[in-house]
Amino acid sequence: MRLPFAASTRSSVGLEWELMLADRETGDLVPRAPEILDQLEDKTALERFTVTGELLTNTVEVTSGVGHTVAEAVDDIADAICALRDETEPRGVEILCAGSHPFAQWFDQEVTDKTRYHSLIERTQWWGRNMMIWGIHVHVGVDDVEKVIPIVNALNVYLPHLQALSASSPFWAGERTGYASNRALVFQQLPTAGLPWQLDSWGDFESYLDDMVRTGVMADASEVRWDIRPAPKWGTIEIRACDGMSTLPELAAVASLAQTLVEHFSRLLDEGRELPGIPPWYARENKWRAARYGLDARVIVDREGTQRPVVEHLRETMEELADIALELKCAKEFASLETILATGGSSARQIAVADAADGDLREVVQHLIREFRGGPTLREHLAALRV
Repeated sequence: MRLPFAASTRSSVGLEWELMLADRETGDLVPRAPEILDQLEDKTALERFTVTGELLTNTVEVTSGVGHTVAEAVDDIADAICALRDETEPRGVEILCAGSHPFAQWFDQEVTDKTRYHSLIERTQWWGRNMMIWGIHVHVGVDDVEKVIPIVNALNVYLPHLQALSASSPFWAGERTGYASNRALVFQQLPTAGLPWQLDSWGDFESYLDDMVRTGVMADASEVRWDIRPAPKWGTIEIRACDGMSTLPELAAVASLAQTLVEHFSRLLDEGRELPGIPPWYARENKWRAARYGLDARVIVDREGTQRPVVEHLRETMEELADIALELKCAKEFASLETILATGGSSARQIAVADAADGDLREVVQHLIREFRGGPTLREHLAALRV
């Protein structure tokens, strides 16, 4: 199977943010996406951003246009949130984001009435119906198809770092799971989801797709659900490992890390240098550790099995890549990663709120609603990043 890889601007950025819709009073999920999207369709037709539905009717996804910088993509997302709020506010619906809803039950949710979603549920059954998960996807443009697979393999080294930074799903259906990112382990139950296969070339990826289509595993490349995957339609690598970020500034920070890593690896390839890598058995262990422990994880960082605290290794990586972030004009977003490292991610914050409320997860939902309102509507914060 010949699979064209679209032309894209090197290290350009696109963002996708999956968002929950919840009742303002109870905090429970509500199936209001279809009516909200109907109202938004004509109003946003000429915008750079899009607002679309997802598997469940309790979810909308906001997507940026192609940004030359993280700031451009983030501004699109902020505009999308403003447009979305115009429809949610009068309906008593709140917007929030985390990798999972703290107490909602899967059997109360409705599947969006589209053939592709019904087909997915028919095939995956119980696991498919349990996909009450929300994430972010970061697209980064790659200028040469032959770079794609080597960069995907190298990003595997940093998958636990991205997962730990974004971990925001410590609760599931009313229970504390003991995991910082329960979403990471739920999502990989779907066919073709999970860690990417470590291939050697674009031709190997084409052969993989040919095998999958021929045997009925998938219809086309869009059904590859890897944590890090090529996106040939857009000419990008798509990082999908992250839980949903609870605030817009945190989304910007993680996007800047993804963009900077891809550009760093692209430069190494331009110079004919070897990219970092780890064996698949280390990659699998790292994913589990990041899901379990979040920013408290120790991760394996090279082929020799060297283990480091993920926060320590992240800080070293930030120092190493700071000049590239400056060139990409995302230095302030990149530097704000330190805020997450210093104060803790969403998972830790949710647990602290639950503990302070004697385990009342309704308070955790209200906390997430407040955080989200403080992020996407805080234009002063966004403006400060642009100075």
